[in-house]
Amino acid sequence: MRTPLLALIALVLGLPLASAAPPPEDADSKAIRATALDYIEGWYEGNPERMARALHPELVKRIAMTDGGVTRIENMGASKLVANVRAGGGKQTPKDKQQKDVTILDRFGNAAVVKIVASDWIDYLQLAKVDGKWVIVNVLWELKPKKP
Repeated sequence: MRTPLLALIALVLGLPLASAAPPPEDADSKAIRATALDYIEGWYEGNPERMARALHPELVKRIAMTDGGVTRIENMGASKLVANVRAGGGKQTPKDKQQKDVTILDRFGNAAVVKIVASDWIDYLQLAKVDGKWVIVNVLWELKPKKP
């Protein structure tokens, strides 16, 4: 009698009855993760081909910057991002500081949202499946606070 009562309480409270392993990644989840890794690892490696492979040509990367109490939105397109990689911007980060935690936050049909926690910032990527390939179309990012 106790077991059904405990199961009912768990169900009502939304508690899991047993810890289940996460479902295995399907082909789209693997492709989304690979695209996100091409983006962040391409940055750290200074690999413009890898970065370009991850991006839609019409990508816009945005950050809200506040200076003197005024906030403005700064934009960067795909070509500028690839040029920054080509210039070696990410290679300045030592290997032991290269954080690249990728989390797929949501996916529906041909759209996905991914969070990347990097060494000095957090990126929120919006991806679209275009002609059968997952590519990043938008990035909203925020710098982490400077450590004292």
